[in-house]
Amino acid sequence: MTRRCRSEEGYKYVTMWVLALPVWLVVFIFLYALATLYVAIKYREVRKFLAGAFFVSSGTCWYLWVTDVSLPIVLPYVGTVSVETPEISGQRAMVHFGLFLLCFYFGFISKPMQSK
Repeated sequence: MTRRCRSEEGYKYVTMWVLALPVWLVVFIFLYALATLYVAIKYREVRKFLAGAFFVSSGTCWYLWVTDVSLPIVLPYVGTVSVETPEISGQRAMVHFGLFLLCFYFGFISKPMQSK
């Protein structure tokens, strides 16, 4: 198995893509994610489900990064829209593993607070 050398180009393209988004869209996505996490944090069973989902997702992304596989993003009736490179898969694997650890801790380990 031959491996390509990982370069800084993949990170440059991701940064350029994020910077190309309108500021209002980035703010909206951030606020929407916070609201979703607030609802998920209220329910322990949702956190348990998310822990499993993030674990599987991080493992899949890690495997795609290690094996150096690119995934085409295909939409019906449109065709290939873009390609997810192994560098992006590696970055997603790290983020999803961090989210897995968070959801695992708050879903399984920490005790729920008693209301008085």
